[in-house]
Amino acid sequence: MAQTALKSAPETVVEAPAAVPAQPFLELRGVSKSYGSGANATSVLKDIDLAITEGEFVAIVGFSGSGKTTLISLIAGLIAPDGGEVRFKGRPVRAPGPERGVVFQSYSLMPWMTVRQNVALAVDRIFADRPASERKSRVERYIDMVNLGSALDKRPAELSGGMRQRVSVARALAGDPEMLLLDEPLSALDALTRANLQDEIIEIWNQEKKTVVLITNDVDEAIIMADRIIPLNPGPGATLGPQFRVDLPRPRDRREMNHDPEFKRIRKEVTQYLMQIGQAQQSQGAQVIALPSVLPNTSREYEVGLKAYAAAAPERPAADNSRYVDFSKVSKIYPTRSGPVTVVEEFELKIRRGEFISIIGHSGCGKSTVLSMMAGLNEISEGVIVLDGREVAAAGPDRGIVFQAPSLVPWLSAFENVALGVEQVFPHASKQERRDIVAHFLDRVGLADAMHKKAADLSNGMKQRVGIARAFALSPKLLLLDEPFGMLDSLTRWDLQEVLMDVWARTQLTAIVVTHDVDEAILLADRVVMMTNGPRAKVGKILEIDLPRPRTRKQLLEHPDYYRLREQLLGFLQECDHTH
Repeated sequence: MAQTALKSAPETVVEAPAAVPAQPFLELRGVSKSYGSGANATSVLKDIDLAITEGEFVAIVGFSGSGKTTLISLIAGLIAPDGGEVRFKGRPVRAPGPERGVVFQSYSLMPWMTVRQNVALAVDRIFADRPASERKSRVERYIDMVNLGSALDKRPAELSGGMRQRVSVARALAGDPEMLLLDEPLSALDALTRANLQDEIIEIWNQEKKTVVLITNDVDEAIIMADRIIPLNPGPGATLGPQFRVDLPRPRDRREMNHDPEFKRIRKEVTQYLMQIGQAQQSQGAQVIALPSVLPNTSREYEVGLKAYAAAAPERPAADNSRYVDFSKVSKIYPTRSGPVTVVEEFELKIRRGEFISIIGHSGCGKSTVLSMMAGLNEISEGVIVLDGREVAAAGPDRGIVFQAPSLVPWLSAFENVALGVEQVFPHASKQERRDIVAHFLDRVGLADAMHKKAADLSNGMKQRVGIARAFALSPKLLLLDEPFGMLDSLTRWDLQEVLMDVWARTQLTAIVVTHDVDEAILLADRVVMMTNGPRAKVGKILEIDLPRPRTRKQLLEHPDYYRLREQLLGFLQECDHTH
């Protein structure tokens, strides 16, 4: 029997064990998070599933209010999910831990402490059992890693925004985390500082073999830095969109990538997906109130149309529309203890009526100084500026201005803040027409549901929208915009760029925008003025943007000349950086 059984048994085949899938380094399973309770509950995140492998660099691209910071806070263990689970190396995340270092958009530094002391706060807590000499060495190592060795004993108030963010990165790294969580750490920085910090973070990622999750609203930043890009669709009940793999060789050169078909493909696909999200959101919004056909009292057309004006003064000569705005050898000189410093030197520029000009250059090159002199807010040291045949001598409502930080009256509503200017330039309009002008532009910037909220109760992004609406509503001769969209997420920025182009096309408004965003400069402008580095900054080059209008971001990405123009701007900025 034993022999029979042996013969009838099938031949034994030894197989290799099935490959066991690697356990995700970080995993989110069906994670949901709401704020409030009962009827007042607001769903922020819903059914988030995410798996990240060890050593991976993942960028999550999200818009304002989509739950990005909530997502990072859940991963960091700063808040708990209402449903689902966050797991780190197979274990549930219940609380914050040193293995997950976090860098938020705000620096969160102790203002009375030096750079060394701010970084030592984390090191002394996490490595309390190590000798003092070892802790000191660790602090200095990571400060050197972010190129702040010369600022060890400086306090945050003595540092630039980029340097303060470097301190935050050094502090997070000094705790030796296994994962680095970056919540829009570079969004408030100028283009050059942002690019340099991107490169430093990538270098640190390569050296330290960290796993990184980056939250950003900048598609180019995500492509430069990440292995994968995952959109976070806007809420309520935000969900993750499809992932986009970034299979581009490293290191990634910003200028050279303009020639890479794969870079162009990824950039186009991610951008188009985000634009589709934006269009879907906007289609759910309220109808925009029609704009009344009424001229502001600052316009030449309004002046010419007034009989009293014609009788009281001789007819003004027709303006030279090819030199509607004329900067003639304009300089700005500041006195200092060591002698006068020329910030801007002999700035020369002629702008046609109805032309859109972008001014681009590195931080500190004098872009904003030029704009503030044009606005009449900063005295011209030498030279002259002429607008519509009249010399600029002081500020006036014929120039609408939007700065990086909006100046609103905090106890007035958004509507009342815009109405202040509208009443000044449309006193001849009916009350209803003035109300419609205010409502139209607040609708256009997405504040239809918040126009009667006090400015003090609005977010920074919403305040900036009020400032932009106010400038548009004045129908000025010249619109001056100083990094107006720098504080806003991509979706809002793209939407407001569309608003700006729509207003420009409808009114043939003359506009000057100062920006650090190469794509924004190309999208908006007829010409891009590139400024050399300061001091003694001047016009370096002027690039004609001979692209058809009306323009859309989608058309821009598909136009054969777009990447050529983009490379010229990036090349100029890189050359300025090297000669600084």
